[in-house]
Amino acid sequence: MRVMVVDDEEDIVDLISLNLQREGHQVIAAGTGEEALELLKADRPDLVVLDLMLPGMRGLEICRHIRGTQGYSDMPILILSAKGTEVDRILGLEMGTDDYITKPFSVRELTLRVRGALQRSKGAPNKNRQGPTFSHRDLFMDFDKYEVTVRGRKIKLSPIETKLLFFFTKDRGRVYTRDQLLDQAWGDEIFVTRRNVDVYISRLRKLIEENPQKPAYIVTVTSVGYKFDDFNS
Repeated sequence: MRVMVVDDEEDIVDLISLNLQREGHQVIAAGTGEEALELLKADRPDLVVLDLMLPGMRGLEICRHIRGTQGYSDMPILILSAKGTEVDRILGLEMGTDDYITKPFSVRELTLRVRGALQRSKGAPNKNRQGPTFSHRDLFMDFDKYEVTVRGRKIKLSPIETKLLFFFTKDRGRVYTRDQLLDQAWGDEIFVTRRNVDVYISRLRKLIEENPQKPAYIVTVTSVGYKFDDFNS
C-alpha cells in the first residue's frame, strides 16, 4: 500500500517512513501542504498521515481539499498533531478524518492504526453486503457499486461511515449500543472510544439527513444507543 506522510519535521517523517516500510508499505513524503497537494495530483495514495501544524497551508485545509476532490473523498486520513485536547480531536474527526493521533506518539500504535484504517478501507464495500440495493424514503444504496444516494444526489462516505450505514440497514429497527457499533465499524482497533461513535453518527446524519437535528433515518434511543428508523417506508 502507498502511504503519504505529511509533516515538516524531517526526523518524524524518517521515523514513520522507516517503520511503515518495514510493514511493507511504500511511503511518499511531503514537508508542506502545498507539496502534498502537488504529489496528490500526480498519484493517489491509499492513506495519508497528516500533521495539522504545517507551515503555510494547514492540515485541516488539506483535509478539506482531499474530502472535496472527486476520487479522493473516501481516502483514509490519519491526523498527527501535538494538539491533543478533546475539542481538537472532535474537530479533526468532524472535518472528515478517520483517526487522530497525538504527539508524542508510539510508533507501534501508529503502524497499528495505519493497518486498521487500510483494512477498513479495503473491506468497506463488501462488508455486511445484504443484496444489490436498499431503499428507504429518500435514501438509496447500491451495494455492488458502493454508492449512496439521498434525495437524488450521490454522496461520498468514508469507509467507517459506510460500514455504520450498511450495518444499520442490515436489521432496520434493531437498537445497537455504542459498544456493538464499535465492534462492527472498528473491529479489534483498541484506540477508539464510545465518543468516536457519537462523532461519526453526527457526521453521518449531516450527510444523509434533511434535518440532522431531527433525524429521520438514524435515531437516538435514550440511554441505549442508536437504530435505523423502521417506520414510514
